Amino acid sequence: MTTHHPSGTARGKRLAALVATGVLAIAGLTLPAASAQAAPVLLSQGKTATASTTESADYLGARYAVDGDNGTRWASQATDNQWIQVDLGASASIERVDLRWESAYGKGYQIQTSDNGTTWTTVATKTNGTGGNESLTVTGTGRYVRLQGTARATGYGYSLWEFQVFGTAGTGGGGTGGGGTGTCGTTNVAQGRTATASSSEGAGTAAPYAVDGKADTRWASSFADNQWLQVDLGSPQNVCEVALSWEGAYGKAFQVQLSDNGTTWTTAATVTNGTGGNQTVAASGTGRYLRLNLQTRATGYGFSLWEVAVRTTGGGTTDPGTGGGNGGLTGHGDVVGPADGKVRLIGSQGSWTLAVNGKKWVTKGMTWGPAISEFPANVANFKELGVNTIRTWGTDAGSKALFDAAATAGIRVVAGFWLAPGGGPGSGGCPNYVTDATYKANSMNDIVTWVTAYKDNPGVLMWDVGNESLLGLGNCYSGAELETQRAAYATFVNDAAKRIHQIDPNHPVTSTDAWTGAWPYLKANAPDLDLYGLNSYGAICDAKQTWINGGYTKPYLITEGGPAGEWEVPNDVNGVPDQGTDQQNADGYTKAWNCIGAHPGVALGATLFHYGNEGDFGGIWFNIKPGNNKRLSYYAVAKAYGGTAATGHNTPPKFSGMTIASQTGVVAGANVSVNASATDPDGDAITYHVFVNSNYINKSGGLQEVPFTRSGSTFTFTAPQTLGVWKAYVFAEDGKGNVGVETRSFRVVPPAVAGTNVAKGKTATASSFDPYNGNFTPGQAVDGDFASRWSSSWSDNEWIQVDLGSKRTFSNVQLVWESAFAKGYLIQQSDDGTTWTTLSTITNGDGNVDTVGVNGNARYVRIQGVTRGTAYGYSLYELGVYA
Repeated sequence: MTTHHPSGTARGKRLAALVATGVLAIAGLTLPAASAQAAPVLLSQGKTATASTTESADYLGARYAVDGDNGTRWASQATDNQWIQVDLGASASIERVDLRWESAYGKGYQIQTSDNGTTWTTVATKTNGTGGNESLTVTGTGRYVRLQGTARATGYGYSLWEFQVFGTAGTGGGGTGGGGTGTCGTTNVAQGRTATASSSEGAGTAAPYAVDGKADTRWASSFADNQWLQVDLGSPQNVCEVALSWEGAYGKAFQVQLSDNGTTWTTAATVTNGTGGNQTVAASGTGRYLRLNLQTRATGYGFSLWEVAVRTTGGGTTDPGTGGGNGGLTGHGDVVGPADGKVRLIGSQGSWTLAVNGKKWVTKGMTWGPAISEFPANVANFKELGVNTIRTWGTDAGSKALFDAAATAGIRVVAGFWLAPGGGPGSGGCPNYVTDATYKANSMNDIVTWVTAYKDNPGVLMWDVGNESLLGLGNCYSGAELETQRAAYATFVNDAAKRIHQIDPNHPVTSTDAWTGAWPYLKANAPDLDLYGLNSYGAICDAKQTWINGGYTKPYLITEGGPAGEWEVPNDVNGVPDQGTDQQNADGYTKAWNCIGAHPGVALGATLFHYGNEGDFGGIWFNIKPGNNKRLSYYAVAKAYGGTAATGHNTPPKFSGMTIASQTGVVAGANVSVNASATDPDGDAITYHVFVNSNYINKSGGLQEVPFTRSGSTFTFTAPQTLGVWKAYVFAEDGKGNVGVETRSFRVVPPAVAGTNVAKGKTATASSFDPYNGNFTPGQAVDGDFASRWSSSWSDNEWIQVDLGSKRTFSNVQLVWESAFAKGYLIQQSDDGTTWTTLSTITNGDGNVDTVGVNGNARYVRIQGVTRGTAYGYSLYELGVYA
């Protein structure tokens, strides 16, 4: 189970997410066949892998980096000297190593080979790893291949979706058996052929159902190890790959075998760490008959396969469908039921399909943020994205216009009903789902009203009751009461589902939450839901394994997903979340879609986050079209969904990097120097804009454009006066409706003052201090820490003074104000702390940093407030006295 925390969104609601980045390969890779003359073959998939450490042996073990599943990964512990290695089964000639990094990647590493797993030869050294997809051409031989990490690029360990070794196989060990030459095709030569098996669970699960090309039929064996399934391919075939679509009862250890006569068998591949789900096994050999020699079960049931696909060298290709290249989500538009206008969830455990008007509906969606009136103007974008679905969080009288416009465009809506807390206090409060009958009655009445109004609208896809409230209740309650409230909330959701089904039997009902930890509550208390909704970002790939481990009996829809959220990423050098690059944000969408496709028949698609136009703090993190300009993320979604924008379109400028000089200490009012190099792939002229944001100082979401000068890739602008961590954004616009965006943080510090701060660490007293909202005692203003402060009561006549310990001569007083500053104040001195002399009078203070020259000589220094600059009191980060 994974738990992630909510965060604000561009819609201004706390729409949190659960379940980093790297461009992921399409599920069901087309692999080259083994030949001395042909391209190198994939040797590592399904082989035994080990590692120095794992972050979690259950979910992040070494075997997941060689399982061919782009939704699973290996992750090490958080130190530099870590490694992962794979045993190829026999010595091989190594020609290439492909790495598909998760966001925790290696900046420095070596590729090594060995014949014995003990003595290693380095065949490639990397010192400037970039993450994402890396392909290294190498020359070497060995049975074992190891990636030896030397330097991490993040605060985490190393994390790989896939570690793939290509070359020419040697002899000995599983996985080699002759075979032909040429490229591995995609035609399934097993489909429709004669299949037999050692046993079957019943007439409805006989062997032929594993090769009938249907996703909702399967073969299942009796409940025992050592079973087999074989298929007669009709004639000898040069086999290069076997793709297995497992039901929940999968094989842990098995062999792929080939035979010319169906009696004498040669092993073409050996798997000792089967993963279930969609599993692709590289094999090499020739034969008319192919057998899966199933040795060890992974569950207490038998072995069960939805489909077995066999691919051959020179076998050609078949149309993969319209699923954007994702094998688990193809076949959109297939006829699967009557054309009666209804939306149905059809299929059975682990093999579900959403059907709209009798045709399969793979949900390829976006969450919708703009005003309803803007929908028609955005239909063309949805069409080129390949979007067929949008999601909303609330349904009311204004929804009709959206449903009607969507239906006209052939788009359906996941229509939401908002329930508190929806992410926590501030999103509708904290109702008591056990005792607050009035709130529940009002909410139910709202649901009934709008379901009744729109149940026959052709724009509706399904109803979504609640958003993130099970997680959000953790902000309202704790302990046993929290458990009681969560059970009561899930029960109310179930009551709503039952009532919706009574009114509208023609649309499914779901409920969205922000973590898979919500599923046990829904499983126990909301059986009338048709499916679960899940907001899933950086940890989206964990959903599949959580579903399998939990024994769930409902499919799910990703109702939010995209780049890793602010709450999921490591902090940067200034202690704020590291947003990553423009490309990494785009890769987040690719990863999300591939992880969904890795769970076919259960994950029914997604409404990815977010189709919004705001170019603010959250919009730059998640909007694919901020300021009406299309980002790299826009085109990543189009590629995932098979939209027309995926190819042949003018695309955004791309940045190669961004750095800020003196990033951890930019003096207020001084120059900020940013280096951000961008190029346009279409040769378009680039127009630049520079913005700053103070979200981490004052929760401001807006971006402020600042004047700048540019010299090549260097941009210079004046630092803000307000202290704290800011973000700088460089926009690169191509004039064709596209924009590239890079962002980094920088910390604004006060200007240095000559001399020694003789007030630091001394005793401070004040007329008052705020005891209610934190530690705001006067000593916080002389501790040398700009993160702590003194705050007074909310009146003008307040003061703070410091005892220097003895009479001192001083020439400057520096005041670093929090936002509650003094417009008018006096700087005073005293020898006894009772009789005061004014050194300076300020009448036009504007906050930020005041450095005041004085001619002082005393033991005590006091700041006497005269006029506040805000409705609050006075608040000082630091009071410095410089001698």
